[in-house]
Amino acid sequence: MNASDINLPDVLAEVKAAFARYEDALVNNKVEVLDELFWNSPTTLRYGATENLYGYDEIRAFRASRPSQGLARELLITVITSYGRDFATANCEFRREGAGRTGRQSQTWMRTPEGWRVVSAHVSLLG
Repeated sequence: MNASDINLPDVLAEVKAAFARYEDALVNNKVEVLDELFWNSPTTLRYGATENLYGYDEIRAFRASRPSQGLARELLITVITSYGRDFATANCEFRREGAGRTGRQSQTWMRTPEGWRVVSAHVSLLG
């Protein structure tokens, strides 16, 4: 990969749009969109603040049972980087409304025939 392949404007715009769609779905509890944006694969994983989820089915089950209250958050810093045409990362720091703690979220995105999908995610809170 060449440095010129990093953050190709059209690819970066696509990933930013996918990330924005994910963020809207997250804070508004649009479970069907969240399910759509994770790659439907047993190799997809999500490490959450209190759970480790292996495979799309575990992630989907978690989303279906998660409380829908207290999801609003403020994004403090977001860094999205694309590498070539089919791979990207999205990392952000956030703060939940009314909470004093800062959280971090990392996502690995991959272009699939269905569009951009999260293949790996990690969410944690700072102490």
